[in-house]
Amino acid sequence: MSTSESDTIAQSEQQASTSNRKQPFPQGFLDTISTGWAERPDTPPPARQEAPYAAARRDALSAAFPGRRLVLPAGGYKQRSNDTDYPFRAHSAFAHLTGWGADAVPDSVLVLDPRGGADGHDATLYLRERADRTTREFYADATIGEFWIGPRPSLAGVAAELGLATAHVDTFVAGHDDLVLDVDEDLTRVVSELRLIKDEYEIAQMRLAVEVTGRGFDDIVADLPRIIATPRGERAVEGVFHHRARTEGNGEGYDTIAASGPHACYLHWTRNDGAVVPGDLILIDAGVEVDSLYTADITRTLPVSGTFTPIQRTIYETVREAADAAFAVARPGVTFRSIHEAAMTVIARRVAEWGLLPVTADEALDADRGGQHRRYMVHGTSHHLGIDVHDCAQARREMYYDGVLEPGMVFTIEPGLYFQIDDLTVPEEYRGIGVRIEDDVLMTADGPVNLSAGIPRTADEVEAWIARRPA
Repeated sequence: MSTSESDTIAQSEQQASTSNRKQPFPQGFLDTISTGWAERPDTPPPARQEAPYAAARRDALSAAFPGRRLVLPAGGYKQRSNDTDYPFRAHSAFAHLTGWGADAVPDSVLVLDPRGGADGHDATLYLRERADRTTREFYADATIGEFWIGPRPSLAGVAAELGLATAHVDTFVAGHDDLVLDVDEDLTRVVSELRLIKDEYEIAQMRLAVEVTGRGFDDIVADLPRIIATPRGERAVEGVFHHRARTEGNGEGYDTIAASGPHACYLHWTRNDGAVVPGDLILIDAGVEVDSLYTADITRTLPVSGTFTPIQRTIYETVREAADAAFAVARPGVTFRSIHEAAMTVIARRVAEWGLLPVTADEALDADRGGQHRRYMVHGTSHHLGIDVHDCAQARREMYYDGVLEPGMVFTIEPGLYFQIDDLTVPEEYRGIGVRIEDDVLMTADGPVNLSAGIPRTADEVEAWIARRPA
């Protein structure tokens, strides 16, 4: 045994003596752990479908930063508690520019080095090579050792899959003056704006995410009797959707909101610990993130008993009217903000008709002195959607909120009305009712396409949907 190996084992023994969980490795284990293993297959995997699209995105990024070295880390594990980490998900810019989604490994780095004396960049993906079984990393490191976590991808395999040059992450040198990090404002902005227009692969992934999400909503409707019978029925809703998200995708794109009764009035209710009671509405905001990391973002509001009360139906159909008004103005060439303005015009006029405003609808819609109706819908009507649920969030305002709609954009339309349980500005019969309808929309040259149109959205459709559930 070499001196260095003896020293390493001694260090391991010393660590074990200071922890009640770390045990020393007996000599017999050390003598045999590296032998008796079958040869690993070395057939390279086929190239991924997204590889040429990711290459085109890298070319676009290269053109934006001539002569600059670009470094985009995947990120690493984040601690949940003690020695437990959150599930790893690569940084969105890294995933978008490599095409490496759910299979990406922590601490990888994409580097674009400028070509000397020529335009463009050479891309290299740095990652940790799989551990040789003769090394201590293989069996002693519970975070990255394959004996603990299973096979890791090889450099050659990743290169073949992604069409990228690869190198061991230990050989990565950060550099200094010419380095552009992912925290650099210009780089952050550009990689965000690159995602404003989706390519064909991204659009296909968005369609898939919406399709799987629709099945998740069907699962919830089918399981309503059990959900109602569960004391924390909101959590049962979350669990039903999680099952679909994990079996057909990578997971959820964000924390599921399962908000029943007055909880539906809290926009980001994710505690999901309440009962689901017949007579109430339940607002479900959920989206499946598929393996490419693209996510849907859909909201439906359901009458738990299967039928809306008259006041619930009035509020629900007003929200749908606002959504339809937003759809009607969404066309290539109009501003993104016009979607919100169209929805809010409906909201302001309806709540004014109901006598809920201290001013007229026109006064409430005044950009400087109005806004009284926003008490009942404080959030925006739309956001871009893609590999992030709030995609392209670091884009310049003039390209996002003040930008114009273009074919290839994917965004939400999601108006709502929320009358909190203790809001004395509304009649008692309104209190505790929260409604949101959210759809995922693809802009085309011919106008908007509602990707989630197959999920019932009118009051009549929703009631029929619940009525069709298995007995």
